Amino acid sequence: MSVFWEPCADGARVLRVLGDTPCPAVPAAVEGRPVTEIGPYCFADKPVKDGARHSGDDTHELTGSFIEEVTLPDTVRIIHSAAFYNCRRLRRVTLGPGVESLGSDLFTNCRCLQAFCLRAAPDAPTGLKKLLGAVSADITAEFDGAKLFYPEYSEFLDENTPAHIFNHSIEGEGYRMRQCFTAGGAVDYPAFDASFAQACVGESEAKLCRLALGRLVLPFALNDDARTDYEFYVTAHPGAAFALAIDARDEAALRLLVGLGLPTSDAAAYCSRAGWSAGAAILLGRAKRTKKTYDFDDL
Repeated sequence: MSVFWEPCADGARVLRVLGDTPCPAVPAAVEGRPVTEIGPYCFADKPVKDGARHSGDDTHELTGSFIEEVTLPDTVRIIHSAAFYNCRRLRRVTLGPGVESLGSDLFTNCRCLQAFCLRAAPDAPTGLKKLLGAVSADITAEFDGAKLFYPEYSEFLDENTPAHIFNHSIEGEGYRMRQCFTAGGAVDYPAFDASFAQACVGESEAKLCRLALGRLVLPFALNDDARTDYEFYVTAHPGAAFALAIDARDEAALRLLVGLGLPTSDAAAYCSRAGWSAGAAILLGRAKRTKKTYDFDDL
C-alpha cells in the first residue's frame, strides 16, 4: 500500500491511495508525518494534482467503482470535499472518533453505502453527526457495543410562485434521528429511541424491524420503556423480523427473536430455502407447536 500525499499544517494530506485491494486501509503516518487529512477527490476518478509526493512502489490507483470498503486511521481529522465521489460500490467506511470537519459532496453517487463503523465506545463523542449529515439515504452506524439504523429522508424546495418564496420541506423520520446528539457530540440514546414511535407512522415494516433489532441485539443505554416498544414491534411483525435476520445471516438477531417466543416453523422453512443451514439449526432446535403463521413469500 502506498499513497500520493502532500504536507499540511499538522501532518500529511493523503491525495490518492495505491495498491491492489478494493478494501484499502489508509496508513496512519507517511514519512514520519501523521495522516490528518483525506484530500479532495482522494478515492474519486480524478487525476492527482502535479507536485504530489509519492511513497512506495504501487502504481494501481484505488478509485471509483473499484473501491468497496475504506478504513481510515484514528489520526484523520478532516475529510475534504468529494473524497468518495462516484465510489458506486463503496459499502462501508471505518474510522476513528476524531473527525472534525467534512467537505461537501462527500458521498455523492455512493449508492451502495451501508455503514459507518466507528472505532469508539457507544457513548464517546465522535464526528458521526457530521457524517450522517452527508448521507440522506438509509445508513447504519456501528460502535463498539451499539448499532443504530438511520432511515432515509428527503428534502424539497417548494416555490410559492407569486411571492417567489421557497419553502424548505423535509420528509422522513431519519432526519430527526440524525439530530439526536448531545452538545458534546455523543449519541443521545433516549432521544433516538423516543423517535421510534413517530417513525412507526411513516417508515416501512422492514426498516422499523432493522431499527428495532439493532437496538435490541446491542442494547446500550436502552431503557425498559424503549425495550418494550421495540420488542412489541418485532413481535407484531415476526415475518419481516425473521426475514431480516435470515437474509443478513445474523445469528444474534435470530437468537433474540427465538428468545422472544415467536413461532419458528415458517422461519425455519424460509431459512432452509435461503440455504442458511446454521440458522435453520437454531430455529429447528427451538421450534414450538403453534397455530400462528406468516407468509414469507409476501415480503
